[in-house]
Amino acid sequence: MINLGEQFPSFSKIAVVSLEKGKEFETITSDSFINDNNEWTCMFWWPKDFTFVCPTEIAEFNANYSEFRDRDTKLIGASTDSENVHLAWRNNHDDLRGLKFPMLADTSKSLAQALDILEPVEGIAYRATFIIDPQGIIRWVSANDLSVGRNVKEVLRVLDALQTDELCPCNWEKGQETLVV
Repeated sequence: MINLGEQFPSFSKIAVVSLEKGKEFETITSDSFINDNNEWTCMFWWPKDFTFVCPTEIAEFNANYSEFRDRDTKLIGASTDSENVHLAWRNNHDDLRGLKFPMLADTSKSLAQALDILEPVEGIAYRATFIIDPQGIIRWVSANDLSVGRNVKEVLRVLDALQTDELCPCNWEKGQETLVV
């Protein structure tokens, strides 16, 4: 898996951003990670559309969308499925119709390969989560086995800690004291 402190790989991919006819798709690039407005990015990957654990995670990220925005953080979901499969899934799953963030399609698997998050047998993405700072540097990576969903509250906790730019002890939560050296 790509290391902490490395630049997030360059990419340009199609994403589903809406269910509105004619406005479903948009190109998202890695250039949007590097910005002057101090915005962070959280990109999370799931193995396959039309499965069982994946929509529970996607729905939970969506339920916490405002929490990410309150932290000046863009949220991007991704898998190796196509934009058309993403769109069909959003249209057919009650929990996915109202998504507030893009569903990135990495059909060539080039970004998943660059991140080194492809499961070797099926060639699908692991449940990987990346927190990327405003300069495009990876500051946190987490990966789960295909059968285990992630904890969105933990992603937010780590984001809070990273954004303090201070030393945060074990189990630290926003509002608690950081360490003084």
